[in-house]
Amino acid sequence: MHLWLTIASLSKKSGGPSTVVQHLSEHLASLGASVSVLTLEADPGQTEALPRDPRVNVIHVPASSRSPWRSAFGVHLRTAIKRGLASKNDTIVHDFGLWLPANHAVASVCKKLRVPLVCSTSGMLAPWALRHKAWKKKLAWWLYQRRDLSRATLLAATSEPEVRDIRRLMPGKNVALVPNGVELPEGLRDYGPRTTRLQDQGGGAEGRRKTAVFLGRIHPVKGLKNLVEAWHRVRPAGWHCILAGPDEAGHQTELEALLRQRNLASVFEFAGMMEDEQKWALLREADLFVLPSFTENFGISAAEALACAVPVITTKGAPWKDVVDHRCGWWVDIGLEPLAEALREATALTDTERQEMGQRGQRLVEEKYAWPRIARDLLAAYEWVLNGGLAPACVQSYKIYGKTNYAT
Repeated sequence: MHLWLTIASLSKKSGGPSTVVQHLSEHLASLGASVSVLTLEADPGQTEALPRDPRVNVIHVPASSRSPWRSAFGVHLRTAIKRGLASKNDTIVHDFGLWLPANHAVASVCKKLRVPLVCSTSGMLAPWALRHKAWKKKLAWWLYQRRDLSRATLLAATSEPEVRDIRRLMPGKNVALVPNGVELPEGLRDYGPRTTRLQDQGGGAEGRRKTAVFLGRIHPVKGLKNLVEAWHRVRPAGWHCILAGPDEAGHQTELEALLRQRNLASVFEFAGMMEDEQKWALLREADLFVLPSFTENFGISAAEALACAVPVITTKGAPWKDVVDHRCGWWVDIGLEPLAEALREATALTDTERQEMGQRGQRLVEEKYAWPRIARDLLAAYEWVLNGGLAPACVQSYKIYGKTNYAT
């Protein structure tokens, strides 16, 4: 089997999908699949989430500013697939994202060459996401996006809410439900909970300044204005908040103005884009993680915080009911008051109580969200797409596809 993972950008500023492609490609290669990643060249100065496994072939395609809809992205993919088909390799394409010229180019190539296409919608069919720049998306939906999705052999979702979003717009399509994984750094458990480390160093745990962390794009969809307003209502003594991630569309300037209005500028810190080592160091030192998003198809930063034994507050815009079921955080309605109440409860706990919650969260991630298990599930879905037969457990199948049904 030869797998092509296609994505418009591997830039770390693009958020979760680039990291997913990086780690998924590595783990698929470790299972014996031949894996290539096709992506557009990054802008100068941008850091990419590049696969580190030498078995993964990464191809960067020059972006075409003159004619993006007939871009070199599609030409390169078509040439590469033809070469793979000529060598009689079973070939499958897994594309990440919607709406962009690169996504449409992938769907067009797969249709013309009758190659099976798996499409990850990456949360882009959620109601909030559809309302953002709505007129452009409505136009794209009727021009090409609906047709591209209808031709895909399999759609991929990372959560039950995302499955429902797909079902609402594309009824009858086969959907694979496979969560994103978390790439755990070596020695994570050996590092130990923060309270224990401080006690070992002879420091006082309960009297120290405590840290709440948000990690992600500084973007309106993340609900950070609600976080500022909730903090203004609660004003937890002895706490500060770090917002880490790249600014998008000047939203950080809006938040800074709001912080000045609420007299919270000294309590919040913007840490900017972080490399992996910086990110893990930040999460290891956190006492609480907050993801107040209006919508998330998965919310990988929440899983990363849990992996570091940090309890999580998130909204029902993110598919993290697990934090309630496993008693490792708060999963609240979207809105100011529910977020403020969760923040009030979390900051009132003792360090020991938060530490116990975090340890339960760490066990949850190790058992359910480890990449090797997720890669195996997706590999089973790919094999089913190619060969038909009984659908694997992760696929919600409406009909069985055989090898001649790629363009359905």
